[in-house]
Amino acid sequence: MSTEGIIALIRLTLEVAVWVAAPVLILASVVSLLISIGQVLTSIQDATISTVPKLMAVALATFVLMPWTFRKLIGFTINLFQDFHKYVG
Repeated sequence: MSTEGIIALIRLTLEVAVWVAAPVLILASVVSLLISIGQVLTSIQDATISTVPKLMAVALATFVLMPWTFRKLIGFTINLFQDFHKYVG
């Protein structure tokens, strides 16, 4: 396998990883920002108040996005194995 082929495969893999992780990371960032603004406005600086809602939001987003994530990863895997002859040799 040529260097260009390896780079293309790594690039495609990283693109799929970013697309799969991005929705959950964006949601976690937005929830964190909202909680931080709420803590600044109310002067409540308890770590539990900031951690629990973020964990719940990430868990809910992961659960809701699970079918989409699996379809994306299964599609990537099927495309990888269909064109596997390009990567062998």
